Amino acid sequence: MVGVLTTTTREVVLCSEVMPSSPTLVSSNRSFGGEQQVFRHDSSVLGCSMNFGVYLPPQAASGPCPVVYWLSGLTCTEQNFITKAGAQAHAARLGLILVAPDTSPRGEGVPDDDAFDLGCGAGFYLNATQEPWARQYRMYDYVVSELPGLIEAHFPAAERRSILGHSMGGHGALVIALRNPGRYRAVSAVAPITAPSQVPWGQKAFRAYLGEDQGAWAEFDASQLVRVAKERLPLLVDVGDKDQFLERELKPEIFRRACEEVGHPLTLRMQPGYDHSYYTIATFIGDHLEHHAAALSK
Repeated sequence: MVGVLTTTTREVVLCSEVMPSSPTLVSSNRSFGGEQQVFRHDSSVLGCSMNFGVYLPPQAASGPCPVVYWLSGLTCTEQNFITKAGAQAHAARLGLILVAPDTSPRGEGVPDDDAFDLGCGAGFYLNATQEPWARQYRMYDYVVSELPGLIEAHFPAAERRSILGHSMGGHGALVIALRNPGRYRAVSAVAPITAPSQVPWGQKAFRAYLGEDQGAWAEFDASQLVRVAKERLPLLVDVGDKDQFLERELKPEIFRRACEEVGHPLTLRMQPGYDHSYYTIATFIGDHLEHHAAALSK
């Protein structure tokens, strides 16, 4: 596979500038006719070793397949999605490669915090500018640039990609897609943090990683980015009406209003009785992968 990505936007020019190290296989398990694997590599962007999960569907044995990137939420590693979401059966049926990275840099010497919502496990898919985070907390560059370069260089991956995520990862998926027009065929989210500048989780992370500059915050806030988006990718968002973080942290109504004001297509589904857990993700992951497969097949 060739790891050269072409684009006209500065957001992803980094892909051709980063030379990812070859990944080392950590584990491999047969799943629905394909292989659920975990790899480790040395990240030059994050300055540490990183794990990521890759599901290769049966169709990958015959040629390149489109890639769906999954971004997990607070406290997660690459393991949560690959063991709890039940996504492999859908990916095998649809011929999709699934890639699930970790949520932050980790390891000896990586800055951390005692709280669950800052530091390791809480990278927020941004590029930090404040100390002690600035050197290694660059998950935006990792997801947009280094990881796809590695996937497309070492796996049977087509240059057709999409992105989705949950909670903090839903925030990351929306932000990354909105900032990189033409790069992703589809985007969706389950229980995303849609207005991080206006909720406690986002405000705490942005203040620590980005400082007090509200302009810097806006660059990683989906409810603000959608107002200036240069591409109208249809957005699919599922949120449970029993989600324990709905009113305090998710605030999907802010995102809905922002989309309505600029005419950005949004399907926001409030799912009765569902919460913030992986039971919700597992229930609706098939719908989301169908949404992605339809766009990736065009």
